[in-house]
Amino acid sequence: MYARQKRDRSVTPTRRRLATVAAALAAACASALVTAAPASAEVKSTCGTYICVATAYQGRDYVQDITVTTRDGLPGTLRAFVGDYRGSRAGVSRARFVVNREFRAYPRLAVCGGLDRSGRVIENHCVMIP
Repeated sequence: MYARQKRDRSVTPTRRRLATVAAALAAACASALVTAAPASAEVKSTCGTYICVATAYQGRDYVQDITVTTRDGLPGTLRAFVGDYRGSRAGVSRARFVVNREFRAYPRLAVCGGLDRSGRVIENHCVMIP
């Protein structure tokens, strides 16, 4: 009995490049499908001293998503909440945010995020939706 000899097939640079391009294209398409907002959604964001707040919304009353991130990378408790804004007064503590929920607010909707550390409120920051 003779053992079959293994043939050494080296990968050509063209095949390697093609495989790399195909993998990158597949990853880009997959991430676009997972993270894409509907075409009709608008995105608005703003940053404060310690946090940034971004929101995806449709129209004036329909909030799809709120993202709150820290600017300094230190640990803390992040919160998201919404409410109506009337000039110098914000009644933003009236509603806990729930994904894809409609919020009625007049005249403007305040979409807010908050940062707490060690039981203390560090910052609350809002995005105003006209």
